Amino acid sequence: MERPQHYGNRYGRSEEARQAVLEAADNLLVELGFAAVTVEAIAAKAGVGKQTIYRWWKSKTDVLLDAFLGDAAQHLNPGDTGNLEADLCAHLHQCAQFFAHSDAGAVFRALIGEAQHDPALARELRAKYLDQQRDRDRLPLARAIKRGELRSDVDVDGVIDALIAPIHYRILVSGQPVTRGYTDNLVRHVLAQFGVNRLDK
Repeated sequence: MERPQHYGNRYGRSEEARQAVLEAADNLLVELGFAAVTVEAIAAKAGVGKQTIYRWWKSKTDVLLDAFLGDAAQHLNPGDTGNLEADLCAHLHQCAQFFAHSDAGAVFRALIGEAQHDPALARELRAKYLDQQRDRDRLPLARAIKRGELRSDVDVDGVIDALIAPIHYRILVSGQPVTRGYTDNLVRHVLAQFGVNRLDK
């Protein structure tokens, strides 16, 4: 079985030990699964002491959440081609690949699973991830409104819900594939629903 792609190289000029911990947490979750990941295992893989981890995080869940947030901020920013449909097609495809096939996506799926019986984690995940990601998801629509490509009174949040929810449903619930064809068709269907013409019309 092909190993999921890892998104990003966190090593930089500063906080090298902290970045090594985040990298190790990602990799261990993919290799072992959530239940088998421990602070001790993360420390050993990162080449740091446990006290180094506890300097920044309270638990392995906090480490994994921090790792995921960094990956999401880096890889889930939509591009700007000057065309709404093209931007949304590229963004949804990237989201699908990220959540379904990357190490960060495996972390996300594990965190979502844990959040079902950990209300504190659920609140933290919503507060630290969902609000920021909604802002990123809105960018193509905000740009299209500014260009005059999209009506200013469009229900932006409704469009985002209609685009993103089916991807999460397939990845987290049904297990159906989220292909490029699927996400492209989803974009065209949603834009038509909200009164935006297709590129080829």
